[in-house]
Amino acid sequence: MAQAGTATFNILIVGQAGRLGYEALLFAASLRQCSPGFTGRLIVATPQPGALWSRDPSLRYPELVAALQDLGAEIIPFENRHFGEKYPYGNKIEALQLLPKGEPFVFFDTDTLIAGELATVPFDFDRPAASLRREGTWPVIELYGPGYTQTWKALYDAFGLDFESSLDLSQPDEYWQRYLYFNAGFFFFRCPREFGTRFLDYALKIKTDPPPELVCQPLDPWLDQVALPLVIHSFGGGRDALPEGYLDGEVSCHYRLFPLLYARESDRVVEVLEEVAAPNRIKKVLKQYEPIKRMVYQNRGQKVRALFDRDYLPRREQAIRNRIKKAGFWMR
Repeated sequence: MAQAGTATFNILIVGQAGRLGYEALLFAASLRQCSPGFTGRLIVATPQPGALWSRDPSLRYPELVAALQDLGAEIIPFENRHFGEKYPYGNKIEALQLLPKGEPFVFFDTDTLIAGELATVPFDFDRPAASLRREGTWPVIELYGPGYTQTWKALYDAFGLDFESSLDLSQPDEYWQRYLYFNAGFFFFRCPREFGTRFLDYALKIKTDPPPELVCQPLDPWLDQVALPLVIHSFGGGRDALPEGYLDGEVSCHYRLFPLLYARESDRVVEVLEEVAAPNRIKKVLKQYEPIKRMVYQNRGQKVRALFDRDYLPRREQAIRNRIKKAGFWMR
């Protein structure tokens, strides 16, 4: 087992033209400021133009590329062979093959800030895990259609996996949290090639040859989150493989969109965002992206923050979004 502080690991994020590129810069800046103990490589995978893209998706803004490189990021291109523009979430699956075989890794979505020391996180890279900060978004249960048990069991059976051992028996039958389900905002394992190969195999099979129980289920944008728990379970990981309070906690924050960050995240996360965005060499790049310009530099984010009491937030994200939109402050 690789204990905290003893294992060197690499970080993978995906950066491309538009929002993800600017988020990648904020991620890199927060990593360098808040985690001086991180000694691995920060790899920014960028998809290349090709048949699966109608426009060039690559990181090509020279000042953004230079700012990332100044922070020690390695920008590595990759070719989409399976997903591309029709399912950009597949980038995280295909990009895993860029990483060195046999070296532990952590993948983060770019809309993440590092707010603490990653060297304190007690990763066991032999037991993969992923983000438990999620809502019960899939499967979508239809009247007279298959329930949670029937739907998930069909997937486990399709890949020869033991379904019963994946269940959280403290949760009621047919309640979504009984079933292994993650957000794909972060995940980790001992080898990116092993994990990526299986992730791709499972995702493609679900996409092209799903069990009959999935005939009415939407897979866009949830395909990665449908395949991910199966992959993690197949490698002996699960919901208890990482103690609570580190990732999606004190050490990292998957904020997703800047209005949501200001609405619901801790004072510490807002402080990190505004501190790492302040240096002139970073500010001149980030100001090119309108949501960051307005939310961070023109203080719209603080107006969003004033709309909410963090101790009494609406339970569902949609209610938070609706309040921000009603006030005229929504951006994405």
